[in-house]
Amino acid sequence: QVRLVESGGGLVQAGGSLALSCVASGSFFNTVDMGWYRQAPGKQRELVATINSGDNTMYADSVKGRFTISRDSGLNTVYLQMNSLKPEDTAVYYCNMMGYYYTGEVYREYDSWGQGTQVTVSS
Repeated sequence: QVRLVESGGGLVQAGGSLALSCVASGSFFNTVDMGWYRQAPGKQRELVATINSGDNTMYADSVKGRFTISRDSGLNTVYLQMNSLKPEDTAVYYCNMMGYYYTGEVYREYDSWGQGTQVTVSS
């Protein structure tokens, strides 16, 4: 299968910046869609941003103009640059990747999640 590992979370003051990255590892796989989601305490997980294989992006209204998602398909990595951070951006951020992998006999779809990385923005 495909395993995702995130990095880059931490504590930052309001108005500051953080950059997250997420690397996928596995054998014989191809990723189509990549995205970032977040979950704040007591709230449901929500979409932050997505990017597809054509580099088309989509953002939640709450982060438009402040966050930028990008990908390096050759490195199987997705990034999230977060600027002008606000206390309400505080959450655990999860990366998600979807695509397909070769089992040795057939291609199967995969939908993998990272373990999450904490982002805390102080006021």
